[in-house]
Amino acid sequence: MLKSFFVSVLILLCVVVLETAILSNMLFLPAVPDVLLIVSLYLSLHNGKIFGVSSGFVSGLFLDFLSVSPFGLHCLLRTIIGYVMGIFNKTLNMNGIFLPILIGFVATLMKVLLVFIISVFFPDSVVPYSLLSKAFLFELCANSILTPLVFKFLSLFSGMILLDPEKVS
Repeated sequence: MLKSFFVSVLILLCVVVLETAILSNMLFLPAVPDVLLIVSLYLSLHNGKIFGVSSGFVSGLFLDFLSVSPFGLHCLLRTIIGYVMGIFNKTLNMNGIFLPILIGFVATLMKVLLVFIISVFFPDSVVPYSLLSKAFLFELCANSILTPLVFKFLSLFSGMILLDPEKVS
């Protein structure tokens, strides 16, 4: 369990560096795809609620340190999403394309909904997404399309990051 957690933390750290240092500096992208969210989804769906909460919290903590958003915002969002997706631990077939696309779509919508709810309570510090903006629609599409690709890439490391790799087919 500890080996899986530390390897997962290392992967999350590499992805947050990729997302904040490289993807955020690509000027032709209207928004940054949330690859860190997709990696947390993979860990949650394959390892369960506890691992999902932990990976969501750690990924949120990394983002909180590297962003200008209120400290703890990403931790809260990703912890909730990790828990909810961990409920579906090993009950969904992630080998196809359609279901991972749907999971990425739903998780991005969950993130937007949670940001909106938090912005109601903290209107001065949290800015909600504009649902009809080009940036939001790009992020929604990019996350949906990248989810099966990232899931397939992470399945190469399933022996190191999954708690029960022999049950994953």
